[in-house]
Amino acid sequence: MSDKKDLMWRAYLVYIGFFIALIVVIVKTIMIQTEGSTSLFAATEEKIPTRSVERYPRRGEVLDRNYTPLITSVSFFDIHMDPTVVDQEIFDKEIGALSIGLSKLFPETSARDFENYIRKGRARGRRYITIKLKATNEQKHRLAELPIFNLGRNKGGLIDTDETILRKRPHGEILKRTLGYYQHNENSKELRVGIEGAFNEVLAGEPGKEIEQRISSGWKKTGKMIREPIEGADLITSIDMDIQEVAHTELYRQLKNQNAKSGCVIVMDVKTGFVRAISNLQLASDGEYYELYNHAIGTKEVPGSTFKLASLMAALEDKKISLDDTVNAVGKYQFYDLELDDSNPYGYGRITIRRAFELSSNVIARVINNAYRKEPQLFIDRLRTFGIGDSLGIDLQGESKPTLYSPGTKQWSGVSLPIMSIGYEIQQTPLQTLAFYNAVANNGTLVRPQFVEHIRRGQRIVKSYKPVVLRPKICSDKTLRLMQECLKGVVKRGTGSALKSSLFDIAGKTGTAVVQNADGRYGEDGNKTYQASFVGYFPADEPLYSCIVVVAAPSKDIYGATVSGTVFSAIANKVYSNSLNYHKAINEEKNRIKDAPSIKDGNISDLLTVLKGLHLPYQLDAYSEWSRVRTSGSNISIVPRKISSTTVPNVIGLTAKDAVWLIEHLKMHVYVRGSGKVVKQTISAGSPIVPGGLIELVLE
Repeated sequence: MSDKKDLMWRAYLVYIGFFIALIVVIVKTIMIQTEGSTSLFAATEEKIPTRSVERYPRRGEVLDRNYTPLITSVSFFDIHMDPTVVDQEIFDKEIGALSIGLSKLFPETSARDFENYIRKGRARGRRYITIKLKATNEQKHRLAELPIFNLGRNKGGLIDTDETILRKRPHGEILKRTLGYYQHNENSKELRVGIEGAFNEVLAGEPGKEIEQRISSGWKKTGKMIREPIEGADLITSIDMDIQEVAHTELYRQLKNQNAKSGCVIVMDVKTGFVRAISNLQLASDGEYYELYNHAIGTKEVPGSTFKLASLMAALEDKKISLDDTVNAVGKYQFYDLELDDSNPYGYGRITIRRAFELSSNVIARVINNAYRKEPQLFIDRLRTFGIGDSLGIDLQGESKPTLYSPGTKQWSGVSLPIMSIGYEIQQTPLQTLAFYNAVANNGTLVRPQFVEHIRRGQRIVKSYKPVVLRPKICSDKTLRLMQECLKGVVKRGTGSALKSSLFDIAGKTGTAVVQNADGRYGEDGNKTYQASFVGYFPADEPLYSCIVVVAAPSKDIYGATVSGTVFSAIANKVYSNSLNYHKAINEEKNRIKDAPSIKDGNISDLLTVLKGLHLPYQLDAYSEWSRVRTSGSNISIVPRKISSTTVPNVIGLTAKDAVWLIEHLKMHVYVRGSGKVVKQTISAGSPIVPGGLIELVLE
């Protein structure tokens, strides 16, 4: 009896346990279904928990001015599989073919490994196994055509909806810092670099909102949009990749040659200020050069002798000097305890101020000091009317504000005026220096450098950026013309004379500056750090582009002409040769040639074939295997040419091919010198034939 009671109690306990578990499941199910609803009897759709989630659109592309992609968005997909949904018969029949197809798409994994991996996942009841992370869009489409996967998600188990959009730069290191990026971290701190950062709101578009439903395994997309996302717009930049690649390549080549620390190049459209190319390269620890920092925009340094243009321009505007005034360039110039040297220690003798500028003599420091030593503030004020000392206000972040001291400040001293006049105690970025020179090329109009020309949605331009004039006129036309002539003189007769081009004139100025070492001091002779620069524009008379090249810490040479000027010249020549603006179309004038072309003597069949093929009228006096051609104006006359088969023939006037054939046919050897037609033969015509003999033919 006691045993029977124990069995009954155990049965009741098991029954009660099952009943409690059933109640818990029912209650949990009701809680899930009614979560977010106000009533237990609400419609089924309202009972299912939902939430709204932001869906971010694809970012816009960044293109060059000719619509070449500079930054584009590329989609990648994480590929997964639910092997449990596949019918057993289909699975056993097709798993081998699926595995082979997967191995062909992703060769790093063998077909056998794929099959074992999928079979193991199916045996363990896993409903989410990873096939491939970050597959391309093309791979995704090819996966959908494989056996089993071609049955779709519900029957084939293919899960390919997890999309990741990454930004790609097709041109690698080129323009990396200028193109930049945008980051927004968890602490809500924004990092805006380059074009991507400056125009983030345009590129990002507007996020949409989608409803997600909660299911037992988590949240799933419903496809129901509360608000559709708006894709980002495209940016059409001012960059011209043809010019950009030339600038990048030439700068890289020179930095490698000089083993320099860093360098930058900027090419700008003179009239508009749109930047056509900008390259920044810096030496890394592996000995290679990369775009690590935008020195052209963010690094300010003493400009050196390139600043002498502004100094003389100020003195001319204030009527302190004339370029024809003479000075004694002795090679050394003392200002209190500061001594300035010319690159020529013996000086240049008595020369004009114009010639001093062409030779980049530091006697200019004495000229400016004498002109302004009683009113140095006038010099600073005049520089400011040129826009010097002001930021350019470009769209890209990171522009350094120029350093320009004034009398009365703690930084000003007795040597400030003369040393500032030759480019020290003032700091500018390369872009700020270029903007000033660009204003000189642009007949005095200072424009803001810009990097974006248009904003595009689809195929429609929704916004265009116009040139921004910062100062309509920086100086008088008279001063402008004088300084333009001086800049041309630098290249024609001065420190830049090695940079002359036979096709067009260049105007510009060399600059060599001693800069501070890492310890903040100027090294002694033999341990100084230099910066070489060249800035100017081309063609000199009708400028289209302005350009600056700056190379920091070159190791083999220090002078602006040989270090940076050669890069400038190479860029200018290649841009000129590739620009249709400078060259007439070959079919612009369709004037027919009236005179007959130059025709060599030769075999009659060859001559007639060519003349008939070119539709040239001719007169044939008599048919002979070898013929002479006589031309007069538009008339072509063919007359017989006698070739002896028993003596050395007369081959003067023939082509090398015909002359060699005739002589070798007589079993003699031929040595040919030159090209064109035969003008001389060493064995005269009519001489006896000597089998095996050598005859030399001279061609011109």
